[in-house]
Amino acid sequence: MHMAAVLEEDALSILGLERVNSGIYDGEWKKPAGKMLTVYSPIDGSEIAKISMATREDYDEMVKKAQEEFKKWRMIPAPKRGLIIKDIGDELRKEKRNLGRIVTIEAGKTPSEGEGEIQEMIDISDLALGLSRQLYGLTIASERPYHRMYEQWVPLGPIAVITSFNFPASVWSWNSFIAAVTGDVVIWKPSSKAALTAVAVMKVIERVLKRNNVPNIFYLMVSSGSEGGDWITNDPRIPLVSFTGSVPVGRKISENVAKRLGKSILELGGNNGAIVSDKADIDLALRGVVFGALATAGQRCTTTRRVIVSEKIYDEFVKKLVNAYSKVKVGDPREKGVLVGPLIDEDAVRDYEGAISEAVKQGGKVLYGGKKISLKGYEKGHYVEPTIIEANPNMPIVKEETFAPILYVMKYKTIEEALEIHNSVPQGLSSSIFTTDLREEEAFLSPYGSDCGLANVNTSTAGAEIGGAFGGEKDTGGGRESGSDAWKFYMRRQTVTKNWGQTLPLAQDVVFDF
Repeated sequence: MHMAAVLEEDALSILGLERVNSGIYDGEWKKPAGKMLTVYSPIDGSEIAKISMATREDYDEMVKKAQEEFKKWRMIPAPKRGLIIKDIGDELRKEKRNLGRIVTIEAGKTPSEGEGEIQEMIDISDLALGLSRQLYGLTIASERPYHRMYEQWVPLGPIAVITSFNFPASVWSWNSFIAAVTGDVVIWKPSSKAALTAVAVMKVIERVLKRNNVPNIFYLMVSSGSEGGDWITNDPRIPLVSFTGSVPVGRKISENVAKRLGKSILELGGNNGAIVSDKADIDLALRGVVFGALATAGQRCTTTRRVIVSEKIYDEFVKKLVNAYSKVKVGDPREKGVLVGPLIDEDAVRDYEGAISEAVKQGGKVLYGGKKISLKGYEKGHYVEPTIIEANPNMPIVKEETFAPILYVMKYKTIEEALEIHNSVPQGLSSSIFTTDLREEEAFLSPYGSDCGLANVNTSTAGAEIGGAFGGEKDTGGGRESGSDAWKFYMRRQTVTKNWGQTLPLAQDVVFDF
């Protein structure tokens, strides 16, 4: 029997997980009742656990509680809020290995990536602690005598974070830990494809909130499909919705929130390109492209999906790329040496097969891979061959994001042509160039260069650090989260004017005597 069929019992018990778990946390766990979500492992298709799902009544009660707890939390000084998040980070450190196991079994990531995701949560808790003492506003010169102007930032209220399966824990923390130190409380709706990780994380966080006797700042609501998302996005009580997922779903969420004049942070599709110059360090570029294309089995929003190679080194580079792919081991991500685990489910496998079929119809040539894999003992798992397709940049399928390990290779003559090809897709999340030429590097970073939110030089499109603001342009949605000044998204700006004189001078020299 595979480990996924039984999970590691020590991780289950330590994290407080059971065969049937509540997916509703509002300061207390509601007893499992009503509709149940069955969680399967993509590793071998085995059932991991069941999770109860929220009803509309559960949701409404949760929002009411969140509104009341927000009134208490916003009055706690920000540095003290930061200490609570630090405590959460310390608790996550203790459970890093156990939580990483759950990520591996539920999302199919390698143990290194599973634990890396929890480490990312720990890192963002450290960032949030420092940020809690740096929530600043500007002082502004007033044109009126005896007046002082400044801006301050005020917490929004109960916000909602809707996460995807590929980063079932860390992306939530990018939003939630930052939002918490700004004074917000957070309702979390995880992907139904990775809800057990969310339950496990909340079990750990609950310990910290209880022992510190603070307002309940984090809420969990597991729901089926888009049902819970519709409740959130149409609810005027939720001033901000942060969503990570596909472009089509993001459009719907954006429309719903905009109709009620709410705010949204959208982290949508990526169709990320890497330019490989003839002046590149070829071995460095090769490692960067292979990692970017194959990490998390090609299921990252920052996955490298297109590699644009100088015609001068095209044949050499593609030959090395194919050779590197031939050495990559696909299988149970917990086995030593495995770099590429399963896709999340059978729908993802069908999307993979459909994209390859369409690419061939449009004139693409499969250079490596292209097939579903059936592994002995893992027949119900969702494994595919990492695939390289020689493509024309104008092929319609190349303009689409397929959440699978498919890499399109194409050639260019000049750096200007490379940039034109790079920017020719609707998405604009992450980008990279591999070159040792200063002029090419600067062209890539110039106003006519990469049109993405993330621009990397001599490193992969995947693997963003938490200190920078994460997000993209165009169809990627324009949102920013995590580091830099992304904290401002979770607050409202207020311009303050104070008259400390004894007269009432008006702006723009307006006279109003009576």
